[in-house]
Order: sequence, then structure tokens, then C-alpha cells
Amino acid sequence: MVIADEAQLVRSSQRGDLDAFNTLVQVYQRQVYNLCLRMLGSAAAEDTAQETFITAYRRLSSFRGGNFRAWLLRIAANACCDELRHRRSRPAASLEAALEAGSRADVPSPLANPEEEALRQELARHLQQGLVALPAEQRLAIILRDIHGLSYEELTEALGCSLGTVKSRIARGRARMREYLMARRELLPHEFRLKQ
Repeated sequence: MVIADEAQLVRSSQRGDLDAFNTLVQVYQRQVYNLCLRMLGSAAAEDTAQETFITAYRRLSSFRGGNFRAWLLRIAANACCDELRHRRSRPAASLEAALEAGSRADVPSPLANPEEEALRQELARHLQQGLVALPAEQRLAIILRDIHGLSYEELTEALGCSLGTVKSRIARGRARMREYLMARRELLPHEFRLKQ
């Protein structure tokens, strides 16, 4: 969905126009949910995404312009970090166990044959497990940069840290992902195996 004038929608939302805010939700709900899903797994992603939009609506008066997407994703990132801290204080089942239990809903591609689809799902599973293995700040930086495509300027705003810190988190996260995949390259589909 393309926004004709995001700044106008934000101003209208700040004045209490719920329809304008709902338009912003429709535009960004997929990105927010995807971030929450990759950070937390499916068990808490919907609740955290919903909490993100509730928090954003309550804090609209504090938005002073700039990049609304980065501001919104920062709220989502903070909500994810809060949920991760809450999990550490009350450990239940691990995210890895939830992934292995098949809690993610993988919708097969109608264009792929069964073998290609199985390979795609296997690769997606390994990539998600690699992401889960990263420290939260590296995982968040990689998700926002490599999956959501935020610019470095947007990342500094969304993560609330300096450009050097952002680049460091991305570089370290990518290196750890590479190590994770190299250690499991025999499990990856042949065309995705990394060479030493």
C-alpha cells in the first residue's frame, strides 16, 4: 500500500482522526508483525504487534516529525526487547522448541514443485534458527536492515544508537549468521551451501 501523504496522515492522527491512524496501521502492520515474528516467534508476535500500534497511538503527540516508519519500528523493537526480558524472568518454553514444534505457518508456494518447496522451507527454517541464535540487538539490526531494508539513517533512528554501533551490530550479526550456516552447510540445499 502506498501512502499519498504520510505526514498529513500523521498530523490528522495526532488531532484524533482514527481513520487516518488506521490507514497508517494498514500500511505498516505487515512490517511491524514481521519484525515481531522474527524477533519473538509466532507465539507472541501478534500480541506484540498489536501492543506496538496501541503504544504508537498513545504516543502520537510525542512524534515530532522525521521518519514515521523508523519511529514506529523503534516502538516495535522496544516492545520485542521488553517481551524478551519478560521471558528471561519467567522462562517457559524456548523459542527454538516453538520453531521445531512447527508453530510457524508455512504456506507453500503455488509455483514451486514439492521438492523445491521442501528445500525452500528447510532453508527458511535454518535461517530463522540462525537469527534466533543471535543476541537480540544483532538480530534486530539484521532484521531491520536485511529483511525490512531500512537505510542506515533509518536504523540509527529506529535503534536509537550511533551509526558506528548500527554498522557494528550488523557486521557482527552477519558474521555469526555466516558461522552458524557454515557449521550446518550440509543441511542446507546444495545451491545455498557456502564455500569455505
